[in-house]
Amino acid sequence: MVRGVVLGIMKPRSHIPGATYRLQLNRDFTFAQATAIVPYLSTLGISHCYVSPCLKARAGSMHGYDIVDHDSLNPEIGDPEDFDRFVTTLHEHGMGLILDIVPNHMGVMGSDNSWWLDVLENGQSSVYAGFFDIDWHPLKDELHGKVLIPVLHDHYGAVLESGELKLVFHHERGEFDVSYRNHRFPVDPREYPRILQHCTDALAAKLGAQNPDLLEFQSLITAFGHLPGRREANSDRIAERNRDKEIDKRRLVELCARSQEIATCILGAVDLINGNPADPASFEELHELIKAQTFRLANWRVASDDINYRRFFDTNDLAGICVENETVFQATHRLVLGLMADGKVDGLRIDHPDGLYNPRQYFERLNSSIALAAKNSGNRSHYVVIEKILTGAERLPAEWPVCGTTGYDFANLVNGVFVEPGAAMSLNRTYRTFIDEEIDIDDLAYRCRKLIIRVALVSELNVLANQIAKIALSKRHTCDFTLNSLRDALTEVVASFPVYRTYVTSSGVSDTDVRYIRSAIASAKWRSPAADASIFDFVGEVLLTRIAEGQDPTYQNAVTTFAMKFQQFTSPVMAKGLEDTAFYRYNRLVSLNDVGSDLHRFGTTTLEFHLANQERLASWPHTMVATSTHDSKRSEDVRARINVLSEISGQWKARVREWKRFNRNHRRLVNNKPAPSPNDEYLLYQTLVGAWPSEPLNDTDDWKIFCERIENYVLKAIREAKQNTSWINRNTEYETAVSSFVGTLLNPSAGHRFLDDFVPFQCRVARIGLWNSLSQTLLKLTCPGVPDIYQGNDLWDFSLVDPDNRRPVDYIRRQQMLESIRVWGNDPDALSIGRLLETPEDGRLKIYLIWRTLCLRQQQPDLFQEGEYLPLAVEGAKANHVVAFARKFGTTRALVVVPRLVAGLLNDIDLPPIGPRIWDDTHVLLPFRSCSEKCRNAFTGEVLDLQKTDEYAKIGVSKALAEFPVALCLLD
Repeated sequence: MVRGVVLGIMKPRSHIPGATYRLQLNRDFTFAQATAIVPYLSTLGISHCYVSPCLKARAGSMHGYDIVDHDSLNPEIGDPEDFDRFVTTLHEHGMGLILDIVPNHMGVMGSDNSWWLDVLENGQSSVYAGFFDIDWHPLKDELHGKVLIPVLHDHYGAVLESGELKLVFHHERGEFDVSYRNHRFPVDPREYPRILQHCTDALAAKLGAQNPDLLEFQSLITAFGHLPGRREANSDRIAERNRDKEIDKRRLVELCARSQEIATCILGAVDLINGNPADPASFEELHELIKAQTFRLANWRVASDDINYRRFFDTNDLAGICVENETVFQATHRLVLGLMADGKVDGLRIDHPDGLYNPRQYFERLNSSIALAAKNSGNRSHYVVIEKILTGAERLPAEWPVCGTTGYDFANLVNGVFVEPGAAMSLNRTYRTFIDEEIDIDDLAYRCRKLIIRVALVSELNVLANQIAKIALSKRHTCDFTLNSLRDALTEVVASFPVYRTYVTSSGVSDTDVRYIRSAIASAKWRSPAADASIFDFVGEVLLTRIAEGQDPTYQNAVTTFAMKFQQFTSPVMAKGLEDTAFYRYNRLVSLNDVGSDLHRFGTTTLEFHLANQERLASWPHTMVATSTHDSKRSEDVRARINVLSEISGQWKARVREWKRFNRNHRRLVNNKPAPSPNDEYLLYQTLVGAWPSEPLNDTDDWKIFCERIENYVLKAIREAKQNTSWINRNTEYETAVSSFVGTLLNPSAGHRFLDDFVPFQCRVARIGLWNSLSQTLLKLTCPGVPDIYQGNDLWDFSLVDPDNRRPVDYIRRQQMLESIRVWGNDPDALSIGRLLETPEDGRLKIYLIWRTLCLRQQQPDLFQEGEYLPLAVEGAKANHVVAFARKFGTTRALVVVPRLVAGLLNDIDLPPIGPRIWDDTHVLLPFRSCSEKCRNAFTGEVLDLQKTDEYAKIGVSKALAEFPVALCLLD
């Protein structure tokens, strides 16, 4: 029903989006609600809705990345008919759909992933055993052929003897499970005789030895006991097991249906095996039954050391899948490819490609599969972007058949434009003085990565160490490297890795990856002067696969497999160590701490910005360019405010010093240390500056809601930092003290000096931040790439990290606001623009800018998708405060002018950065000799005169920004 409904009514759509709008779908925002806002998004100028994963996820999932069934839609979001109505409405408005898909992992545990449950029941003989990345031969002998399941809240023995592990018989399915809370663990059918044999004597006495039902019951015990084992490797025997076990279960269902005596006796046996909490010895039989299963139940803390399946980062209920296997690929992409073949989905966003065994192979297989589906259906091209996080000078591999990334790289680039580079030393000193500590960035990143390896991902490290130890042992020149020394060496290399991962395959190693690997090896050597340096050389040669050259195929395969598995490990270490630990510990200027950020980089010069845009146009012209995403640590508008602190670093220093003094009596001592710590307090003040509501907090409920948001954010931040508390080991005393501190600061009835001093300061920062945000938004909408707007960011949005950025969005307000603007917006005049500027805090400025710019993009698609990017020189005293460029396609040209770093220009004047008062002597030079002498400002409707010479034309910034804080002008 998902297919075929909307065919034939689609309007032509470009496969390259003009602009995307990201929607987070969940039980609170469904297909029906998304359908309702399509007219609004269409009016705004959006070409494609870009939605979070909508395949069936775990019940209650608010993000959709814990998919449990790739072959059906998420019923909490809507049924197939709801989806079709959504797509139909999009097509009726000339819009398309981009779908976020998750090829790296699935949601496991619970009782809703049939593939996973089949593996737990049948082990290596499961038809799905190869779907999950399980190490069936780990270091611990007791786990050979088993899967560690770390879900218990306490030690296994304690949970068992409390009676919380229960054997359950499902008579309607003929199956036995072990249940624990919301989890179901299927019992191996070959072990059913352990349970059923309890009934034979009693049934014989009750029914008679020759009773047909008793004979069938005895036959079933024999049949279950003779099933092929769950470690079978022979395909015929595996097929026999999977066929016969289902036949035998159906026989048991039928037998229980016709014999109440047998059904009742089985339930009695189950009760007996389940034991009695008053008698610990009564659990022995249940214990032995559990020991005989594929699953090894364990306390959740065991996961970091012993888990033997690849996870998404350190999340136990997200298990890695082997999408490099063609069968797995087809099974996980069948529905999505069908939707693309039917023209219902126009593009894909690939989640976490760095988790894949061979990303390039995956992209090529995906593209060929889409192309095949399109060929069979007569459909057109497609759009694929990937969630690849680039660090520093890293570039996306040119040979990958994708359209680009999801835009983290642009978000960091454009954010830096509004950071004053010259303030780095001043803010360093302020931060160092406040926390009374000097932080070395490189050392911090190294220590945080090493911490993650030690406390969260040591089990994955053990798997790698075991693999490389076998490689070492197989050759006489390396056999003296011990398992422990290799584990230590791997730890140092991974902790020193400069990027998320490399992309070594059996086809070879790129020069770029050679540099990254050698850098990590050199750094590991330097940090380990007491170690035998030759072990690092060995690890390096294995990672480069050069050690396998000229060796036998078995050795070559072992080396290549290790190198490729190693790459799947460095990515989660970097993500958890840098993004989710170091970024919460290093709080100098937190607007610079976001996904893909380089902590060494303090701001972006206009030259760097222009060069990056030109490179993007040349290499990845259709990559996404974003400023906020669902993974952002802070929204674009929060960062824009915090960036202002770099412009007023002296004032910031004075204010935080005073606030620290004002609030000293609100801190508590926990273990003889202040709570919050100075570092956490410094983070809190920046957070308040960035997230403070733009509208007044008028009543108790407003204050309560805001206080809860800040408290929840700060608790998450300090747990992520893992210094005074953590997700694994919560320091409740410290957390309580921090919550109390936040509550006291945000209590308006307390009459303390902090709010009286903070609010006026924040108001000025917030006003300047609005101009930053406007400039940033226009840059995103006009630079090379496909602009993406995260839900809610069509107005000012001051959200923090998830779940704060998944709060409901008021689309009725947005629609009403846009409709009121459209009354005059197609023919703007100075009076209407002036009214927008009178109340910039209401957000109308931002939605107006977005609407007008996207309208122009729709009118001139080639200009913005294919047009040249021409950096423009700016002359005059305020030249450093302007970013200007032109887009050119044929004879059509657009001029973009935005201000930056305007705090010093405004000099505490609460007015927008417009007019000759600010820009009187500053001009933008246009290298166009054959252009019109006039241009039209898309935001104000003004027709502006250009001054022309023999070599170029120029326009005064005071004219371009005469009435509106940014300019987009079309030149004929």
